[in-house]
Amino acid sequence: MNEGGTTNERQRARRPGGRSARVGAQVHQAVTELIGERGYGNFTVGDVAARAGVADSSVYRRWGDLESLLTDVALTRLNTRSPMPDTGSLAGDLRTYAAQVAREITGPDGPAVLHLAVALSSSGRQGLRAGAALRAERTRQLQSMLDRARDRGEPAPDAFDVLDHVLAPMYIRVLFGMGPLTPEYVDGLVDRLL
Repeated sequence: MNEGGTTNERQRARRPGGRSARVGAQVHQAVTELIGERGYGNFTVGDVAARAGVADSSVYRRWGDLESLLTDVALTRLNTRSPMPDTGSLAGDLRTYAAQVAREITGPDGPAVLHLAVALSSSGRQGLRAGAALRAERTRQLQSMLDRARDRGEPAPDAFDVLDHVLAPMYIRVLFGMGPLTPEYVDGLVDRLL
């Protein structure tokens, strides 16, 4: 190999949003649509590939199996649409984060992704591992926000308290159609936690 790498490596280095990013976005969108239409467990990698317009082998090569793909879809959506805020105060961070989560889970694809996260947790050994990886990564991110608050000298709850008192009530409302997630309701959850 020459010093500058192969032609493909040089092209990928210059095009971070090239074909690979397009394929990833197409596959993620296909998964989200299929979950919305059919529910978890009612489609295969072949269905995802066909919907995305890519070869099955491309999906297997990049993600390995369906559960890994589903975990990647859920984490990517959470990270891009509900990133961990840094407003300078724990109350501001929690309110911003809770509002982002509320918008995400009530958006057009939100319930499908929420159902995916729940389904991964109850779908055999691979699904359990995928669901655990999803929860562990999101809890790690949440903990980083809480650690920043402690570093600023603010008292901060445990990450599981945030899950129990802020996120879980919102998820339950959406999953069971128990009413809207108004800004007042979401802020109230954060106020009660703090």
